[in-house]
Order: sequence, then C-alpha cells, then structure tokens
Amino acid sequence: MGIDPSKEIVWKCKLWSELDRETTYALLRLRAEVFVVEQNCPYQDLDNKDRDGLHLWAEWSSQPVSEGGEALAVTRLLPAGVSYPNEVSIGRVVTAGNVRGTGLGRELMRQSLMALDDHWFGVPIRLSAQSYLQRFYSDFGFVAEGDSYLEDGIPHVAMVRSAGRP
Repeated sequence: MGIDPSKEIVWKCKLWSELDRETTYALLRLRAEVFVVEQNCPYQDLDNKDRDGLHLWAEWSSQPVSEGGEALAVTRLLPAGVSYPNEVSIGRVVTAGNVRGTGLGRELMRQSLMALDDHWFGVPIRLSAQSYLQRFYSDFGFVAEGDSYLEDGIPHVAMVRSAGRP
C-alpha cells in the first residue's frame, strides 16, 4: 500500500492516561503485529512501563486511530528513572509494514527527538537498537556503547545520544 500522497499524516503524542480505548488498541496492535508476529518474537510487550511515558504515533488525518484508523508508526518515550536511571529512553519503535521504505521511520525518530526535547530537554537519551539498525540510529546522533547482546533472541546494541541537539 505505502503512503498515499493524497492523504495527510498527522503526528500525535500523549501520556498513557490521555489515550482513549481505540487509540490504545491501535498502538498496541501495531506493536504486537510487528514485534510478536512479524519478527516471531514472543515477549512481554506490556511491561508496566507504558503508564509512565509518552506515546507518539502517526496516523492518517482522514482516519484517526481514535475512530478505528490504523497507527502507521509508534514510539514509547520514557522519562529518566523508568528504564534507565539517568537517561530518558526511546523504545517500542515500530513502523507498519505497508509504509516502510517511505521515510516515515526517519520522521518517527525526528518527531520522537522533538517530543523528548519538549518534555525532558537536556537529558541524555538511551535506546536498545536492533543491531542491523545501528547505522540508522547513528544518523540521529546515537553512539553505540558496549558489546552487542541478545534481547528476546534478537541481536541488539545499547546506543546513547548526549543531552541537547547534536
């Protein structure tokens, strides 16, 4: 399907407590669709951290997820002290299969970094990157830290971006 140039994409960012039922369902559905089904990786996605963070997503302006539309891309942004003691984090980074290769993943990262700056400016950012995406994240100022490791059976590397804009 890909991105339909006649449709406008809208970015939204909300706390867990601000999400309605349809939006929550759409965001969790996309995460499960990619991480659990597509990547064949059964893991505990609902890890009690969702309630502590911001949820950023893209949707079609004409089909909001709150009205049953699809989430096109999603990230979960957590304050320091939730996943890492001194860094905020970007996690659950996912783009729907039907819009991959369109640049939406890069825009998802740009939007995520802007949201982190808006909410927790001046705090370093940490993420756990699937190893094959190390170059992608390095384009946004992230630097690999330490050796690669297996997370849920998939090779990952810790990456950190220092406080402020690169």
